[in-house]
Amino acid sequence: MPPFLPLTRRDLLTGSALLAGAGLLPRAARAAVGEGTAVRLSAGPARANLAGTGFPDTAVWAYDGRIPGPELRFRQGDTARIAFANALPEPTTIHWHGLRVPNAMDGVPGLSQAVVSAGGRFDYEFPLKDAGTFWYHPHVNSGVQVAHGLTGAFIVEEREPIRVDRDLLWLLGDWRLTREAELAGGFGHPMDATHAGRIGNTVTINGAVRDRVPVRAGERVRLRLINAANARVFALDFQGHAPRVIALDGQPVTPHAPADGKVVLGPGQRADLVIDMEGRPGEGFDVVDGFYPRMAYRLTRLTYSAEAPLRDSPLDAPIALAANPLPEPELAGAVRQDVVLDGGMHGAMPKGAGPRGPFWALNGVAAMNHQSMGHHLEPLITVKRGQTQVTAFVNETGWWHPMHLHGFPFRVLSRNGRPAEHREWRDTVLLGPRETAEIAFVAEEAGDWMLHCHVLEHQETGMMAVLRVTA
Repeated sequence: MPPFLPLTRRDLLTGSALLAGAGLLPRAARAAVGEGTAVRLSAGPARANLAGTGFPDTAVWAYDGRIPGPELRFRQGDTARIAFANALPEPTTIHWHGLRVPNAMDGVPGLSQAVVSAGGRFDYEFPLKDAGTFWYHPHVNSGVQVAHGLTGAFIVEEREPIRVDRDLLWLLGDWRLTREAELAGGFGHPMDATHAGRIGNTVTINGAVRDRVPVRAGERVRLRLINAANARVFALDFQGHAPRVIALDGQPVTPHAPADGKVVLGPGQRADLVIDMEGRPGEGFDVVDGFYPRMAYRLTRLTYSAEAPLRDSPLDAPIALAANPLPEPELAGAVRQDVVLDGGMHGAMPKGAGPRGPFWALNGVAAMNHQSMGHHLEPLITVKRGQTQVTAFVNETGWWHPMHLHGFPFRVLSRNGRPAEHREWRDTVLLGPRETAEIAFVAEEAGDWMLHCHVLEHQETGMMAVLRVTA
């Protein structure tokens, strides 16, 4: 395996060396889309300057040659039409993470569609029921393709958005690079697969290392955060500021301060924040990622321009978002199927585990899918269409797992036996070692739907299953 770029303790704490110096934050590349507009989107090889000044460009795979891919923006109630072309040297698909789409549009090979072969095309079309912050990525050979850069934001704007001065997107990427700023090899290495996954050594915002983000005193910002990393969990501390969470995984939530002042995002998760910029002109405040305590580092720095404040006191406008039209689970008549997570280093390895896996299991069943070319799995859970399903995820491992369900946002009912404080809707729930989370959802659409850990190396070595919804 090639050597990685060094990240010393000093570098991590000060934000110097690798995690430094890429200048101002540009607006994410945006596709001008809307109702009736067909978007053309392609995936193929490209080069991008990920590591910043003084480092060469990195060979990546990208949507439309961009890292991340174009920010697709629609309005709630629109119909999305995406004409996709595959210019990669291998098959792929696109999964629209968090969106309620018809099963045939969900992008899972062998389950909801055939792979899009190299040189092939596929047209995606689906109504946009929910407003919110979503994203898109492959579901073929995911651990390799996502790590190569195939990610992009999918934003569905509210018909009546809240009032803010700026709507910003930070798509957070995590890269494992060599000293020459090339992608390190070793994809699917058992050390990653049996531990925390492929955690990198270079963190980017919208595809580059960002030393600073310019802000203006007195402005109100809506910040959309997307964790598009293979495995890294973020815990962001916006020093000197008081962010309020207004949505999780694209779904509105009662506005609140993040627990312990840190915005925690597992792979696949999103959070919408409202931040009033209450610093003074010329000041600067660090945004620190401290999820891994001995590897804390400065993600970026909010730097106040010398301009006079936009206003003298915070904007007097509501920040609560209107609820999306999700069917409320009926717990009294629900069916129940719990899911136990097991395996990994220091855990009970699945039967038949070898040098390449399987290393993880759900309810004792390890699902292997070589290169993710086809998710041909027998259902772990079967439920009738329109039925409410209640599931407790029980993590019996010593590792973190963001459990993602395709097709159906779910209510988080409880965590570790205690009622969930916000009863939030999510599509990905992050479980710490030995933790339990109870969820509920209505199985709206018939078909076979994926359920898996979004640490992609865990998914591809056993921790995935199928939920079957019968008509």
